Amino acid sequence: MAIFPNYIGPAAFGVKMGVIVPGFDLISDVVERVNQCNQDGLLDDGDVLCITESVLARAQDNFVTLDEIAAELTEKLHLQPTSRVGVVFPILSRNRFAMTLEAIAKAVPEGEVILQLSWPADEVGNQIISDQLAEALCKEIYDVIYEEELNGHDLCHPITQVDYARLYKSIIQAQGAKATILLANNPKEIGKYNCDGIIVADIHTRHKTKSKVDTVCQNVITLADLCNDPKAKSWSEWGLLGSNMSAAGKLKLAPRNSQQFAEELQEKVIAQTGKYVEVIVYGDGAYKDPSTGIYELADPEPVLAATAGFSGKLREGIKYKYFADIGYSQGKSVDEIEAELKQIKESGCVPDSEQTEGTTPRRLQDVIASLADLVSGSADAGTPLIIVKGFLNK
Repeated sequence: MAIFPNYIGPAAFGVKMGVIVPGFDLISDVVERVNQCNQDGLLDDGDVLCITESVLARAQDNFVTLDEIAAELTEKLHLQPTSRVGVVFPILSRNRFAMTLEAIAKAVPEGEVILQLSWPADEVGNQIISDQLAEALCKEIYDVIYEEELNGHDLCHPITQVDYARLYKSIIQAQGAKATILLANNPKEIGKYNCDGIIVADIHTRHKTKSKVDTVCQNVITLADLCNDPKAKSWSEWGLLGSNMSAAGKLKLAPRNSQQFAEELQEKVIAQTGKYVEVIVYGDGAYKDPSTGIYELADPEPVLAATAGFSGKLREGIKYKYFADIGYSQGKSVDEIEAELKQIKESGCVPDSEQTEGTTPRRLQDVIASLADLVSGSADAGTPLIIVKGFLNK
């Protein structure tokens, strides 16, 4: 490394980029900025270029209108304006689901939306009711809580201070539809409402949820089944999963063809700089906030695309502290302990052996994506390109 001395371990830094708008040549701009990093001695073989999915989707102009979503929903579920549509286990989020719910209600302006929420929280830990309120209502986790039972109680989210039950109901009613809200953790509960069609809206458990809902209704889709047609102007392999609110009545989808983008960027950076780098397109980091209990991963995956160098790679290793303690207890010097650690590391070890006890193997690309997300920040630090060093070239 020209700039980073050999006593520096894994590191990550953000690269500032300007405003990125639809039609922006993202690959050319990233190559230019990475080449500048290379000229300044900041790039090495084995570095990882991390591009946030948000700027890729924006450059692709990957936006859909709520009217377009409503029309596709009407077609796929064979809805009428007076239909009754069920929505099961949506995430509690203004950014991630409020506009999607508005599009759903647009499809049945003279009908009804049955909204079934999991409780006490959604699948990523956003609270809908507190444990104290559930106890006051004498409810156990397998019970159903009806909307009228919640009247007069504070349902504000402890962090956002938003009452999501009230917010979601108002969104539905604003489109002219009737809103019915219930809290129930058994997805089959929606079957009691004789829905004309049902949308399974959870992210990570959608396949399991759909398999259960399929037993009570024959007309069921997931959010991944909407806006996923490659023949459309805007689409994503993830459908509406990973979408975000935007302006002018539009949703920003997750990017399309992310794998193709990652591979093309890798090829052009190698050609321009002579440095063999890997590339990932990342979304939310895969970590849980200890103070709120919220699992931050609202995207379907932390990594939407990764180049071949990550195939089968896990973040794992020996337990340095453990071997240092053993060596010290045996009377070995610091130099002897360090030499032994180096030998163990170079010779490799069996993943489930005593040498790795206390270390948890994780997909390396997920670890790096989570690091990149923390560096770039959900509030947007203006650094949608993160360069991560020291994981693949150590």
